[in-house]
Amino acid sequence: MSTAPAFGRRPTLGVVGATGAVGRVVLQVLPMRRQHWGAVRVAAGAEDVGSTVRVGDEHLTVEAVDAAFFDDLDIAIFDIPPGIAREWVELAASRGVVCIDNSTVFRTEEDVPLVVPEVNSHQVRDRPRGIIANPGATVMTMIDVLAVLHGGWELTELVVTTFQAASGLGRAGMSRLHDELDVVHGDRELGTRPGDVRRLVEHELGEESPFPAPLALNLIPFVGHHAGDGWTSEERKVRDETRKILDLPELPVATTCVRVPVVSSHSVTVHATFARRIKPSAARQALVEAPAVVVLDDPDQPDFPTPNDVVGADPRFAGRIRQLEGHPNTLDLFICGDNLRKGAALNMVQTAELVAADL
Repeated sequence: MSTAPAFGRRPTLGVVGATGAVGRVVLQVLPMRRQHWGAVRVAAGAEDVGSTVRVGDEHLTVEAVDAAFFDDLDIAIFDIPPGIAREWVELAASRGVVCIDNSTVFRTEEDVPLVVPEVNSHQVRDRPRGIIANPGATVMTMIDVLAVLHGGWELTELVVTTFQAASGLGRAGMSRLHDELDVVHGDRELGTRPGDVRRLVEHELGEESPFPAPLALNLIPFVGHHAGDGWTSEERKVRDETRKILDLPELPVATTCVRVPVVSSHSVTVHATFARRIKPSAARQALVEAPAVVVLDDPDQPDFPTPNDVVGADPRFAGRIRQLEGHPNTLDLFICGDNLRKGAALNMVQTAELVAADL
């Protein structure tokens, strides 16, 4: 059973789900932040046990996910399916390991903090169950920007539309999008007749897909599953997680979540209403000064963020900052962020570092 590291010993980090889409990015991020850890161990599903992964100059052997894996760990990062996350996270926590979980399982539970280090880092210490939840990548795309604006002008209402990349469904999502693009490639008549893309994709690849409709040459305004009253589970998550992180439990949040044919990096349009008048120039300056936000906002160039341009970058990128005439308490803008990097992997690593310092 793990205990707090002895004085002077750097803690040991475990990465569970190390070979998945997010886990691979965790391993890419770690070499630049290796000084925080005495040792790193990795685990994944049975198909990858015994294989080798790289963390900088280190070659680590993938271990099985079992009770013995958590021996001698101080902190563990989890990116595994929700169906098995609760079992393994709670087992690890019962053995004294501080767990940072990327699944949806714990995010809305009252005694589990939902942490973004740039927004609510103080909450890492309030972990009565030894578990910290990582927000969803969609919320991570916009939450730093919203926190800055809320701090200056007091957010009172939020309307967002998300444009979510295929990598939001991991390796399966990225693979399916590429397969569909291979199928539709070269036919310049596709998309000009009702249902022609769907018929071709389903004929060539079959109907089994991580997406509820073809994604190539298309948009899918339905992410997750139906959660009641017409809302999807992803839209409910955006509302609930935003409220929890910003500590605004009654904040009105209307969201439409859309899957788009982008491999990686989510985007969000934001229409925000505030308690006080807000000038676009003042909001722009506040975001320029924020450590985790890059502003690309020059309509004369034109200069604006796009998902393809921000892949692999840590900050969130904001642009198209403007205001509806006659509505001085509102602001409209567009935000992009790498959903696998800061949207998942980097945020968990940063949270783990806060815990390490606390230990």
